[in-house]
Amino acid sequence: MLSKKTKYAIKALVILGKHRDKPPLQISWIAEQEKIPKKFLEQILLDLRNAGFLYSKKGAGGGYSLNKDPKDIYLVHVLRITDGPIAMVPCASLNFYHRCDECHQETTCGIRDVFIDVRDATLKILSETSIADIIDRETNLISIG
Repeated sequence: MLSKKTKYAIKALVILGKHRDKPPLQISWIAEQEKIPKKFLEQILLDLRNAGFLYSKKGAGGGYSLNKDPKDIYLVHVLRITDGPIAMVPCASLNFYHRCDECHQETTCGIRDVFIDVRDATLKILSETSIADIIDRETNLISIG
């Protein structure tokens, strides 16, 4: 299941993407618009800034803005920043691999084999879906809704 941290990070990136050509957005405004606890959002935005996705400006007129085009921010990167591994079991992870404690023979483990397929399918979708894609989907859903 998607963690609240990841969901809030995506929501923040989407609202920042929608306001890309405007002055930086204040944390309190983003938190209010997206119903995200402000203190939690502060930490999430700091992580995203440290990863190079956001620019922050202090002082009057300060806030956060995207440091990259929304079409260049893919969900796979957001998830790895906020939650770490994409794989559901550690032995199927590409970037956070470690052998399962209870595993007898990894090369013949059916569970691992299935979850490598799940990881690969998930990675394909997350690697091809950007913040711009989510903004476009929301626009389309609103127009047909």
